[in-house]
Amino acid sequence: MNGSMNALQRAHRSLSLGWLAASIFAGYRWHGWRTRRLPPDETQRRLSALHRRNAERIYDTAARLKGLLIKVGQLVGARADIFPDEYIEVLSRLHDTLPPRPYAVIRHVIESELGASIDDIFAELNQTAIAAASLAQVHRGRLHDGRDVAVKVQYPEIEAIVRVDLQNMRLLARVAGRLLRDFDFTSIVDELSENAPLELDFIHEGHNAETSAENFAGQEDIIIPRIYWEHTTRRVLVMEFVDGIKITDVAALKAAEIDINAVVHLVTESYLRQIFAHGFFHADPHPGNLFVQPGPKLVIVDYGLAKQLQPGFLQGFIRLMTALIAADQSGLAQAFRDLGFHTRHEDDAVFEALGESMITRLSRSAEFNQNRQLLFEFQERMMRIFRENPVVRIPGEFLYIGRVLGLLSGLGAQLGAEIDLMEVLGEQVPSPAASTQ
Repeated sequence: MNGSMNALQRAHRSLSLGWLAASIFAGYRWHGWRTRRLPPDETQRRLSALHRRNAERIYDTAARLKGLLIKVGQLVGARADIFPDEYIEVLSRLHDTLPPRPYAVIRHVIESELGASIDDIFAELNQTAIAAASLAQVHRGRLHDGRDVAVKVQYPEIEAIVRVDLQNMRLLARVAGRLLRDFDFTSIVDELSENAPLELDFIHEGHNAETSAENFAGQEDIIIPRIYWEHTTRRVLVMEFVDGIKITDVAALKAAEIDINAVVHLVTESYLRQIFAHGFFHADPHPGNLFVQPGPKLVIVDYGLAKQLQPGFLQGFIRLMTALIAADQSGLAQAFRDLGFHTRHEDDAVFEALGESMITRLSRSAEFNQNRQLLFEFQERMMRIFRENPVVRIPGEFLYIGRVLGLLSGLGAQLGAEIDLMEVLGEQVPSPAASTQ
């Protein structure tokens, strides 16, 4: 496949995604009908098997089609606090075990972008990728001056794939909005449409990484690889190679005598500091982008998706979190409205329920991970409230903060760490008065 897609390829991609969505939706409806008179144990056994089949379908389709489908699968695979274990086991493989593109393809992109031969640019370049993701893959190399580097190379056809995926997701969002009238899915697609082109610009990613590195200057337990601009273009990013243990590799962490609770606390604290103190945060903290060194020290990579919070939004979000921590129901409802949330009907009850949902999910994630039935009962109660008066608009910035908090919660669940997110929030959230100074 070259840098464009013909009509047949676009149609194949659209039909594959539509069939995947329809088969999963139909499968769960059929399961509900077939098991309505079965004993609970048998119902659960069949549901577990269905979860695994659907997760494998998503994995196979994402690995075959690549593009934004991989990002969706990565998000699901990192949310051990929400999705069934079968989804986590299968889709977590999307974080770093995707089949890479042939080296010849990657070499052509590098030489075209940098205008020189591989041998002129690198003293060494490993032909085997050390990571392959949704938009690009990474190779380890060494420059002629001896610097060890990680070379991130964008797939040549990915821009066309992303355009088609966004069109497909917009169509699916409209269909889902008619079938599931409790939420406006187009806001999520709009946010994807805004950020996808930025993720395809490695110059933009490099500047994001440097901004975050400046924000963390002097903090030795946070490591962000340096960018080597003389070898970086929009489609090739050459950066410092920094070694580390993948954050979900519990066996390796224990072998290195690294305290897992300390790791999760460091990750959580660092991301809350990015949000509340820096107003700029790495918005894609899935396990494939986080590595650990003894100390512990946290290595953060892949700044393709980062968010700058406007001062007005940040102040409003701080007021929301302050009301959340203080259990101030009236303040909570007003903070949601001030941030731009809209519901179908004017009623503060849904905002109070949303606040309760956030508090419960953050403070009881460990309990929910141990008792999945308790989680399902809580989710069903929340859905009943939201069905009566659905939230029809959520500000885009909130979606990404929610994504980060969710991934942090899921990470804690995956590692079995004992950490109270509400307690850490209480330590990190500044007072509303301080945030305006």
